[in-house]
Amino acid sequence: MLGKTAGGLYWMQRYLERSENTARLVDAGFRMALTRTGAADDEWASVLTTAGVRQAFLEKHETFEAAAVIDFLLRDKGNPGSVLSVVEAARNNARLVRTALTREVWEATNECWITLKSVLARPVRERELPDVLGAIRQQSALVRGALHGTMLRNDIYNFTRIGTFIERADSTARILDVKYYVLLPSVSQVGSSLDNVQWEKILRSVSAQRAYRWLHPGEIRPVGIAEFLILDRRLPRSLAFCYDKLVDNLNHLGRDYGLRHRCHELADVACARLKAHSIEQIFDLGLHEFITEFLRHNAELGQQIEADYRFLE
Repeated sequence: MLGKTAGGLYWMQRYLERSENTARLVDAGFRMALTRTGAADDEWASVLTTAGVRQAFLEKHETFEAAAVIDFLLRDKGNPGSVLSVVEAARNNARLVRTALTREVWEATNECWITLKSVLARPVRERELPDVLGAIRQQSALVRGALHGTMLRNDIYNFTRIGTFIERADSTARILDVKYYVLLPSVSQVGSSLDNVQWEKILRSVSAQRAYRWLHPGEIRPVGIAEFLILDRRLPRSLAFCYDKLVDNLNHLGRDYGLRHRCHELADVACARLKAHSIEQIFDLGLHEFITEFLRHNAELGQQIEADYRFLE
């Protein structure tokens, strides 16, 4: 496969996943802000920090007012990470590799762009936000369903899946970080009812609340939730699940092409690191420090995949 085609598939799915993950991050910020009405601006500032666009936002705005942050993250075409921007980028990449996709995947991607372009045609009012965020998640899910239901399990499929899980791992880590590093008002709040409410909102933001309650009925423990989102290989958005799938899909490519690259080694090391740590060890190290290191390695792996499979050629 041409590197340019592989790159188009990889980035198509990364951008689609990013649109959903941005919606989830906004949802987490929105729910957190509701629990701390007196410090809502701080919550939105933390969301921008987690998304990595705080400085870009401050170049256009002076305060972290909710409406401005929501508009910047969902609609602002000047923000390359906004939902509107990344959905358009996903559609452009899909058009570039259209002959590698089934008709169903192309049509679902194109429909995603058309629908969200309409939904986000005007500023989103706060009371409309839950429905808009739901529409973003739904459109992403429709593309994912078409991909799973109609694509051959070959190198084309593997590049899309690798893009999905690189992006998803980054998102889950950032959503965890927005809670532990920024959102908690003070150390004195740890273990309080407010602390537990915030952790529960994190579960909701990654669609894991019901799954967690199935496994831990009547129990909301920060350590248990962090373990669930980092180490539980049954949860589709956990870091461990994402890396299990990354290793699997990279190994499929290695077998298909008869060649292993440095990206295979990086993925194996990162996966082994997750398996080697208990949640107690992670908290002893420092959750923020662990997540920061994870994000750095995840970004390095993404760059190495691009280099090894020559996406720019």
